[in-house]
Amino acid sequence: MKIQGVGHVVLKVRDLERSVRFYAGVLGLTEVGRLEGRMVFFSAGVNHHDLAVLGVGPEAPAPPPAAVGLYHVAFKVGNSLAELREAKARLDAHGVPIRGLSDHRVSQSIYAEDPDGNMVELYVDADPAIWAEDPASVATVGPLALG
Repeated sequence: MKIQGVGHVVLKVRDLERSVRFYAGVLGLTEVGRLEGRMVFFSAGVNHHDLAVLGVGPEAPAPPPAAVGLYHVAFKVGNSLAELREAKARLDAHGVPIRGLSDHRVSQSIYAEDPDGNMVELYVDADPAIWAEDPASVATVGPLALG
């Protein structure tokens, strides 16, 4: 078997409409479908869907911070630091708390949480020659100043 790519991610959320406001309204994903009031599907424009959210109810507990499970979902927001700054400005304008800014050498990233505490990474890639010449550079993390 050869995996050809990641198809989509499904996140559990407490409130579907609140998640629609975040993923469509703040992040700009396009809602492409709904399933019986239980799931909402979103596309970034290339795949039929890249993300779906599954409503599990308002009383669903949050997973413990040290529990096994998904750490974050990453969305590419462009090809330049200017586009990453625009993404940060949009998060700031919507009151979304920023959890971190990181320079990974191969990419630069903003980390934020959705309304249910699911971590979301918004990133831009650096020059692909960096990881082509040194594949281990993917394991780099340093501070990022977006000004």
